[in-house]
Amino acid sequence: MNYPKKIDLHIHTTVSDGTDTPGELLEKVREAGISLFSVTDHDAVKASTIIPDLLKEGDPEFVCGAEFSCKDEDGKYHILGYDYDPSSDTILGLVDLGHTYRMNKVKARLDFLRDRFGFWFSDEDLEKLLARDNPGKPHIANLMVKYGYTETKEIAILEYINQLHFHMEYVRPKEAIEGILGAGGIPVLAHPCYGSGDQLIIGQEMEERLKKLIGMGLQGVEAFYSGFTAKLQNEMLDLAKKYDLYVTAGSDYHGRNKMIELGDNNLDTVDDYPEEMKRFLDELKRRQKC
Repeated sequence: MNYPKKIDLHIHTTVSDGTDTPGELLEKVREAGISLFSVTDHDAVKASTIIPDLLKEGDPEFVCGAEFSCKDEDGKYHILGYDYDPSSDTILGLVDLGHTYRMNKVKARLDFLRDRFGFWFSDEDLEKLLARDNPGKPHIANLMVKYGYTETKEIAILEYINQLHFHMEYVRPKEAIEGILGAGGIPVLAHPCYGSGDQLIIGQEMEERLKKLIGMGLQGVEAFYSGFTAKLQNEMLDLAKKYDLYVTAGSDYHGRNKMIELGDNNLDTVDDYPEEMKRFLDELKRRQKC
């Protein structure tokens, strides 16, 4: 079988914390020569209902996606969902839950910045912020830069916003995995080695975490990722093979909000796709024919 040569299955738009609208993103995907892509906005499926209507004959293949921010007693996880039914009550319920938690955290962060540091924003700017589909840290950070409270959004997040911690204002990974499966989708662990903040999860800890998620229904791992070293990539490829998991590839492109290019996922470091990735691509093809 001929497989797509350039793939990016982890991309964000203005529906969450990217800077490209779905239409702008599609144009950039075309220009980048990407053959297969997915938009995986945080806790949202809106782009997956918009982009199919924008596709033209000869365009890259598109698979609907989403990324759910999760947490349980063992830490944080980002669970990607692929090829689900975006109109399913199961996935829409999951989106509503994630959105509710997200909005609660945004409002708490704004209160924290005001009470702790005296950072004030106009009613107009706050209204625009809260009217976004899925506002988050980058949007608050950009406001802080606009008002001169910090020089960069990175400083805003690391030195101010991240001082406020949340315990369980998150979708639990079991809820995300079951919601994706319930909508007919494929749940995949995003950038598996990265936990909360600068936390690096490797070795036995990574394997135990993975086994727990597999028990919940996880079906794949994002082994090819823009931020992975060769060592991290190979560890995830070995674990995927050991536990018979799908392998996916994504950049985590956010437009101007991250210094990452479309299609930058280290997939070009291998001469041939691993069997676990071929199985994933075969499954997508099989679903298209059904």
